[in-house]
Amino acid sequence: MSLSERQIFLSGFCVCLLAMAFAVGFLQGYLDLEPCPLCTLTRIIVITLASVFLIAGVHAPRGKGFYLYSLLLLAIALLGLAVQMRHIWLQSLPPGAAPACGPGIEYIFDTLPFFSALFHILSGSGECAEIDWQFLGLTIPMQTALLFIALIAWILYPLIRRFTASRA
Repeated sequence: MSLSERQIFLSGFCVCLLAMAFAVGFLQGYLDLEPCPLCTLTRIIVITLASVFLIAGVHAPRGKGFYLYSLLLLAIALLGLAVQMRHIWLQSLPPGAAPACGPGIEYIFDTLPFFSALFHILSGSGECAEIDWQFLGLTIPMQTALLFIALIAWILYPLIRRFTASRA
């Protein structure tokens, strides 16, 4: 049985929704872990992905529209993966080598221009280098990187399927 593009887009939305429920409900609500600036940026990326997945699923475009949604989703997911790779790198630094802790994300966006604030957040801070929780030996950024890799594969699936069908 083959999934339609609409089902693929809407299931991507559901995965993003579950990821946010896990982050907000379990990690922040139950374990009382406050997100660092890179984690907050990751949440924004996941919410953006969820929004585009939902719009694409409801719209169910054909032709060029399908490719545009897919490429937009792919770009957002790759950005999310890049942020996670940066976060994993910060956590892998030896003690004392991580940058010093900086101000909160709200303060950064209130006082700096948007792109300066974004650059400051992406550079990470000492709190981004802390490992607060692990599951099966994987840190939160490692788990989130796996999520983005799975979403990238999920986005590529209908693109590859369409490409191979058009070549046959």
